[in-house]
Amino acid sequence: MNVRKKLSASSEDYLEAIYNLACLHKVARCKDIADSLSVSMASVTGAVKLLFDKGLVDYKPYGYVYLTEKGSKEAATVAKRHTIIEAFFIKVLGINEQEAKSAACKAEHALGSTIIPRLLSFTEFYCKQSDDIAAEFKKFCKSKGI
Repeated sequence: MNVRKKLSASSEDYLEAIYNLACLHKVARCKDIADSLSVSMASVTGAVKLLFDKGLVDYKPYGYVYLTEKGSKEAATVAKRHTIIEAFFIKVLGINEQEAKSAACKAEHALGSTIIPRLLSFTEFYCKQSDDIAAEFKKFCKSKGI
């Protein structure tokens, strides 16, 4: 059974936030999850319970939230997808970092498993090419007023 098919965009966002916090601090606290997603503690509690029911996290009320092995794998996939899209927006399209982060959050839920690997491959290919391609693309965008 594929967990990703059963996770909503919101659940993926919570899973990714927990993953990012755990990478920084080894654990995630509900307050930190709420702060990182700009949501209420009640929203975090509901989301964590849902992720717990799916076997993706372990937690105790008022305690830390830990990713299970299954949750860690799923969260790493979500985080990687986000990173690939963000890199494409910044490195290839020349979008500023803040706008790229925001757009990547939205796009990561919509792009399928066929598009993400190709996007990564194209981004890697593009970055290995000379700076002439980037300069030409910037000129082209400027000529179109974008």
